[in-house]
Amino acid sequence: MTDHPESANHGSTQAPSTVWTGRATNHFQWLLALAGAGCMALGIELAVASPWSSGLTPLLMSVIGCLAVGLLILFGTLAFVHVAVKVDGDALEVRCGHAGLPRRRILLDHVVGAEYVPRINPRQWGGWGYRWRPEQGTAVVVRKGEGMALRLGDGRTFTVTVDDAETAVRFVRERLHLTGRAERDRD
Repeated sequence: MTDHPESANHGSTQAPSTVWTGRATNHFQWLLALAGAGCMALGIELAVASPWSSGLTPLLMSVIGCLAVGLLILFGTLAFVHVAVKVDGDALEVRCGHAGLPRRRILLDHVVGAEYVPRINPRQWGGWGYRWRPEQGTAVVVRKGEGMALRLGDGRTFTVTVDDAETAVRFVRERLHLTGRAERDRD
């Protein structure tokens, strides 16, 4: 899944890769999604099998409440079961979940530095998901573990959990160096 630029055999006709891809997965999120599906099933069961003898208003509140909670849990957790990161010559793109939403694209022209972060803990960011903390910046956190942090030209920071983050950081740094050299060559 990951294309490493240094993986091209020396002397071969294979050119170094211009794209790096990686991902991180949180299997625990599937349990939370299962809980959301259970809430939805309970709401449907109440709507279909209820004798309606307790009154219409309490029944509707129960059904709507179970369905709403179930949908929120189900889609909220499925959006952050995994994250896919792609770095090409122009940008870093982060896509969350199976639908690829939320999505973030950062042009490498706006990146001034990249750092490997060996331990990212969801508690540092207030939980899993797409997070913003004034003192830390923005992050996509789907699990505990390694990740990378990008320093942007406007002073903000963007952090993402991804497997093989050291290689991702090295790849971004190489792209930043090439971009800077290309601009100097034009001058």
